[in-house]
Amino acid sequence: MKNGTNRRERDMLSNTSDARIIGLMEEIVKIEVQQALEEIRPMLQADGGDVELVEVTEDGIVRVRLQGACKGCPMSQMTIKNGIERLLKEKVDGVTEVESV
Repeated sequence: MKNGTNRRERDMLSNTSDARIIGLMEEIVKIEVQQALEEIRPMLQADGGDVELVEVTEDGIVRVRLQGACKGCPMSQMTIKNGIERLLKEKVDGVTEVESV
C-alpha cells in the first residue's frame, strides 16, 4: 500500500509541475505577443488607431481589439490578417491565427 501512496503523491506532484510549466509557457507566449504588438503599434497610431491584446488561447489564437480610427476602418480585417497576424506568426512560435473581438 505504501508504494501506491508514493506513486499517487508523485503523480500529483508531476501534474502540479506540469501545470506550472504550462502556465509559465503561456505567460511567455503572451509576453512575446505583447512585444511583437509593440512593433506594429506605431504604424497603427500614425493613422489614429491602436491595438489591445485581449487573449492568447491554448491553441495559439490571439484575440485583439482594434481601437481608435482602426476600430471602424473598412480595412481593419486586412490590418488584422496581413499586418498583425503575419507579424505575430513570424515573431511568436505557436501563434496560429489572430482574431478581432
